[in-house]
Amino acid sequence: MTELADIYRHLHAHPEIAYEEHETAAIAAKRARELGYEVTEGVGVTGVVAMLRNGPGPIVLLRADMDALPVQEETGLDYASTRPGMMHACGHDMHVTCLLGALQRLRDEHDRWSGTIMAVFQPAEESRGGAQRMIDDGLFERFGTPDVALGQHVVPLPAGVVGHRAGPFMAASDAFEVRLFGRGGHGSRPQSTIDPVVLASSTVMRLQTIVAREVDPRESAVITVGSLHAGTTANIIAAEARMLITVRTFVPEVRERVLESLRRVIRAEAMASGADREPEIVHSGGYPALVNDADAMSRTVAAITAELGQDRVRDQEPAMGSEDFGNFGTAARVPSCFWFFGGVDAQAYATAEAAGRLDQDIPTNHSPYFAPAIEPTLSTGIEAMTAAARAWLTPR
Repeated sequence: MTELADIYRHLHAHPEIAYEEHETAAIAAKRARELGYEVTEGVGVTGVVAMLRNGPGPIVLLRADMDALPVQEETGLDYASTRPGMMHACGHDMHVTCLLGALQRLRDEHDRWSGTIMAVFQPAEESRGGAQRMIDDGLFERFGTPDVALGQHVVPLPAGVVGHRAGPFMAASDAFEVRLFGRGGHGSRPQSTIDPVVLASSTVMRLQTIVAREVDPRESAVITVGSLHAGTTANIIAAEARMLITVRTFVPEVRERVLESLRRVIRAEAMASGADREPEIVHSGGYPALVNDADAMSRTVAAITAELGQDRVRDQEPAMGSEDFGNFGTAARVPSCFWFFGGVDAQAYATAEAAGRLDQDIPTNHSPYFAPAIEPTLSTGIEAMTAAARAWLTPR
């Protein structure tokens, strides 16, 4: 565990964004080879696949994502990111380390099970389609079709706790790049221009009414304008504005309705502003909702509960965050099981919860202050992944 904790600190201090995870992939590959796994690098650009064939039986896919985010770290940790503007703000460094720990435990217990471990270290989970990229690179044709896909994610729950749910677990995600066209000019002569800043501002505000007034209150949806940019200086009215938007939904019908409304609102606000050109609205990517197979999840959670104890395993509400993990099970036509494990110091969590300040005092994924407590987060992630794998391998 000391060695694994050191690996985690190193990964955290040296984050790499999507499809640039060369050092992270090399560390995962080296460690897996040392454990006796057959390792293939460069799957889906920077992905790594580590196989341990241990007699007849099921193929169990275990997945960890590797990429970091373009976030400036503010944690103050002595192992904080050494790369400006880049941070493991979503815990993928913890996922990699936990999977390496699980691979060691499964190797050490090889006389207790039969089957094949397919460990997938995936690049580019953060809206860059890394799972599909590995699938398109022949993941299943080259390494075999698994019987189940297992994955996990560290979240702001108390460290040592696992949260699970059958059925829809994480939302579908759709990303858009939007260009709004105005007419530029001098800041002192607004009457001769069409100001894209005003257009963009009214568009942002109007988009919020889609969820508030067009989605059934019993359904879930989120529209986020994550980036808005226009202009270069104070005395020039810009010619255009750019927006980056994400939409989160669970139900396909709600997804279709919200996306149609989003396009309608953007075009209508441009028309209301007198824009000379229609906006450009580009769907730049997305993931379907992540749905856990009910029977497979029951089997997996039973094994995790037997390992950790009932008091450390809890039901979890669906999350509006998104994940491309479900692509593996969908492409292979096998059950998917995905769960959360906590990374917050238990006392800090309890104090914030008692004060009704969880949202204010506990940093969430993608925050510049997100920093999982190394223990018992690491050991819990290892134990949960190992137990889940054992549930699907053939016992000896």
